[in-house]
Amino acid sequence: MAEEKVYPMTPEGKKQLEEELEELKTVKRGEIIERIKIARGFGDLSENSEYESAKDEQAFVEGRITTLENMLRFAQVVDSDEVDKDEVSIGKTVVFKELPDEEEEEYKIVGSAESDPFSGKISNDSPIAQALIGKKEGDKVTIEIPNGNMEVKIVSVKDS
Repeated sequence: MAEEKVYPMTPEGKKQLEEELEELKTVKRGEIIERIKIARGFGDLSENSEYESAKDEQAFVEGRITTLENMLRFAQVVDSDEVDKDEVSIGKTVVFKELPDEEEEEYKIVGSAESDPFSGKISNDSPIAQALIGKKEGDKVTIEIPNGNMEVKIVSVKDS
């Protein structure tokens, strides 16, 4: 039997997924069913763009519900309190300086389900997080990136 994928996540990330799932099941599903009913009333379904659009949205929402249920079923909530205070792990925010120019970057390391690079949350599967997890404040780390390597020094690690 194939091993199921585990989805590491923070307690906040799990809560967000549960809230999204609840919203999709209790609100979105009903809205889409209502749209389909209304669109059916417009007659010929073969040329009914409202009906097609509602059915497409229904398929997307049902797919997302299945994905979220799977992620939550195999969620592995990571407690950053179980890791040394200055050690990089899921659920912690790490600040590092890119060497040699010393430009600081700050990221919260989260499970892939919570990843949002535009708000400073990077996946534990990303090359940066992979290189930093397990390292401590003051460590110099080489991160393999698509166009070579990046040298960084960890400035601080803090609970988020």
